Amino acid sequence: MANVFQKPKSMSDTQTHYCPGCTHGVIHRLIAETLDELDIQDRTVGIAPVGCAVLAYHYFDCDFQEAAHGRAPAMATGIKRVRPDLMVFTYQGDGDLASIGMGEIIHAANRGEKFTTIFVNNTVYGMTGGQMAPTTMPNQRTTTSPYGRDVENCGMPVKVAELIAALQTPAYITRQAVLKPKYIRKAKKAIRKAFEYQMAGTCFSLVEIVSTCPTNWGKTPLEAVRWAESDLLPYYQLGDYKTPEGD
Repeated sequence: MANVFQKPKSMSDTQTHYCPGCTHGVIHRLIAETLDELDIQDRTVGIAPVGCAVLAYHYFDCDFQEAAHGRAPAMATGIKRVRPDLMVFTYQGDGDLASIGMGEIIHAANRGEKFTTIFVNNTVYGMTGGQMAPTTMPNQRTTTSPYGRDVENCGMPVKVAELIAALQTPAYITRQAVLKPKYIRKAKKAIRKAFEYQMAGTCFSLVEIVSTCPTNWGKTPLEAVRWAESDLLPYYQLGDYKTPEGD
């Protein structure tokens, strides 16, 4: 019988701590598959700051660093400039990247730092209790917006892919999702392309991934997928927002 499934070499055998229905594990696997396929496991450094993925180093069998909340792009900049031969990626949630770390990611992208950012957008602060995040949808209920996000008082959600794509510096900026296999396949291609651009020294790259958070959304895993597809994707539209000149 043919073996059609196996664990990527770039993943460890650690039991997951993520909640049922959380798609962090899917994203982890896509990154690990990419590291295997490109044969870059031994020269890759991942960086995860505070958030649900703070323990990401448990799951990847490659070098990993911990950064202070929001500061992963600064750490990635230092590592990549000192060791440009390494493949460096940050793994950040929306509360981390789009709030306390907004200045870090904007300026790293604007400088054209040659590392890759995997940005997981589930529209809430997942680790600390489901509070409203910069990406929380209008009227979306969270633990700190029980009547829904009031855009008159809190402003509109931050659309990170569109924001960074507006910068003049050449870059690869895309938004994908991991809700169903048809989305996962496209997300995998985007992640691989981002790492290939880094291997070629082409540009800064950011892959935003629409993810689920059943626990803090107050939904079952299946309900979370349905809601993300029906409500999130029309607002956070998928696709490439910026590609290097000539591509």
